[in-house]
Amino acid sequence: MPKQKTHKGLTKRVKVTARGKIKARKSYSGHLMSSKTSKRRRRLSKAFVVRGAVVDRIKELLGSSK
Repeated sequence: MPKQKTHKGLTKRVKVTARGKIKARKSYSGHLMSSKTSKRRRRLSKAFVVRGAVVDRIKELLGSSK
């Protein structure tokens, strides 16, 4: 069976840290920012660590050995 290719769209959106955690940007931060509060905009601008069952699927798509 051939190797699974890396999902190129996902590699542009997430980053694997040195300890194998997945970092990503938060959603809802693309446009219509004037209607959001300053506190909410600040929170959205920061990256977050992905948790839960989706981590295994992301690592599978990245072909990550971590």
